[in-house]
Amino acid sequence: MEVGQPSPDSSSEECTVLEALPDKGLACHTHTGKVTELYCSGCEVCVCEVCVSGEHADHTTLPLLDFLETHRDGLQERLTAAQNRLPQISEALVSLREILKQLTNQRDLIEEDIHVSFEELHKTLDVRKSVLLMELEVTYGLKQKVLQAQLDTLLQGHRGIADTCTQTEEALSGKASAASLQAERGLGERLGELASQGLPFQAEENDQLDLVMEAEGLRKSIHNLGTIVTTSAVASQSEASGVGLEQCIVGLPACVTITTRDKAGGHCRTGNAILSAEVCTPDGSVADGEILDHKNGTYDFVYTVNKEGEFSLALRLYDQHIKGSPFSLRVTRSPDPEGAKRRGKSPGSGSKKKGSRRTGSALGTPRRKENPIEDDLIFRIGTKGKNKGEFTNLQGVSTSSNGRILIADSNNQCVQIFSNDGEFKSRFGVRGRSPGQLQRPTGVAVHPNGDIIIADYDNKWVSIFSSEGKYKAKLGSGRLMGPKGVSVDQNGHVIVVDNKACTVFIFQPTGKLVTKFGSRGNGDKQFAGPHFAAVNNNNEIIVTDFHNHSVKVFTPEGELLLKFGTNGEGNGQFNAPTGVAVDVNGNIIVADWGNSRIQVFDGSGSFLSYINTSADPLYGPQGLALTSDGHVVVADSGNHCFKVYRYLQ
Repeated sequence: MEVGQPSPDSSSEECTVLEALPDKGLACHTHTGKVTELYCSGCEVCVCEVCVSGEHADHTTLPLLDFLETHRDGLQERLTAAQNRLPQISEALVSLREILKQLTNQRDLIEEDIHVSFEELHKTLDVRKSVLLMELEVTYGLKQKVLQAQLDTLLQGHRGIADTCTQTEEALSGKASAASLQAERGLGERLGELASQGLPFQAEENDQLDLVMEAEGLRKSIHNLGTIVTTSAVASQSEASGVGLEQCIVGLPACVTITTRDKAGGHCRTGNAILSAEVCTPDGSVADGEILDHKNGTYDFVYTVNKEGEFSLALRLYDQHIKGSPFSLRVTRSPDPEGAKRRGKSPGSGSKKKGSRRTGSALGTPRRKENPIEDDLIFRIGTKGKNKGEFTNLQGVSTSSNGRILIADSNNQCVQIFSNDGEFKSRFGVRGRSPGQLQRPTGVAVHPNGDIIIADYDNKWVSIFSSEGKYKAKLGSGRLMGPKGVSVDQNGHVIVVDNKACTVFIFQPTGKLVTKFGSRGNGDKQFAGPHFAAVNNNNEIIVTDFHNHSVKVFTPEGELLLKFGTNGEGNGQFNAPTGVAVDVNGNIIVADWGNSRIQVFDGSGSFLSYINTSADPLYGPQGLALTSDGHVVVADSGNHCFKVYRYLQ
């Protein structure tokens, strides 16, 4: 048998089977007594030196130990790569479980809403049924009474005539005599009276009782009552476009278009997806904007930035960044010629302008001072930072009857508490998305029982803490889309201003929904990005309607009582109102975000004056409240501090 030729009872595949020789490594099954010390790269088998001189003569070989080392290195790399996938899978599992949990919660809440809504409809129908039956009985009773009285009169007349006629006939059948003359005269007079008696021969009522029941339209409405709204949009496939992705001009609206797509990349054709967008500076300040749903799977995010600089634009779909998000954004005071030449139009052209204003109007107190109240700045607290007494994008403000000022420090995920004199007292809050944690606190209020109520914009619920900062409960989970401001009415109910849903919710502290009102739009009972709310002595709810540049006053049931404000810089006008408070006289104090000022109105919405802030100008004021000692405290978000002013009531 020639060297390298396999034996008749072996196959070429058997050369891959190795057997260990005692103290000599691996044995070659093709050549007895030979040890495999090489590796054939082409055949991917271990070979001995005889194999190399035979059938593997023209093949590339390398020392087996070198190959094994390289092989082990490669295997280790693959192991590391696979292990690196585990945290990603774990993170995805957590995310999917949370989405599934939220989906289940939503299903349960919607199921409850359906039951409650139809029970209320049943009650309403039952009430209407009772009202109709009562109206029927009342109407019938009135008609029946008239007809029955007429019937009784005729019967009485009939009996009188019949009886008198009978008596007269009996008298006439007897023999005429002087004795009966007197009686017959009486009968004659009686007959004369009866014959001329006025009787109601014509019916004084009619028999009409009809029911007009326009039930067909109601049946059609009921047939189409309620819609389960959803989309198949996913963040990983959805994308954004438009000049507003890269550049905008200070003080002018910029627009970004978001196109939602499903998991396969197909264009979603329906609206109602839950989108969020924010423009942030490196120090955390946030510029407000509005998302417009075109109901065809595309959305416009229209925003305005009031200062120059480099910004970050984050676009999220169902709390997940869409493709390319966050985007780097440059804000300048004039169009970028290169950008305009490159795009064929200037930044901001084609966007919906809401009216221009002076460049400086957002940087300090307006120049109009026809009727200023000479209130002075008492003190300011805070700088940019993460430590006690430092803030990053502070938003909501509240005060307590025991002399405390509470600040919702949004980007530091906490609430900080100070005395009325500005002395730091405490802070609480842990970042996270679990109950008891804060992700983006924007609104804060104090309940009469001392509990601290916090609107968490990103967690989409309202958290309740004790006065010591210990977590107690949450409410609105599954119902709220983006709670911004919170307040408490005179019944102890929690009022939540949902910025995304453009709805005001009223809850019991237990979490039970009392009522809700409002929808997206520019109508009197609609909102466009509402921010904060306050309650006056009549238990009326005052809401700032940010993008509609107005303030609206409602009954606790949601009926509009008053609306005031238009877009502009003049006295009584707004450029996106935010914080609101009411003094003991019913005067309404409003933080005018875009004009960076504080205005004062009477209870009927008439302009009174403004707080004089010229000594230390505001920049984008947010929440606003009155302290227990009668001063105005405002969150000066752009300056990373809160300020307290004297307020002359």
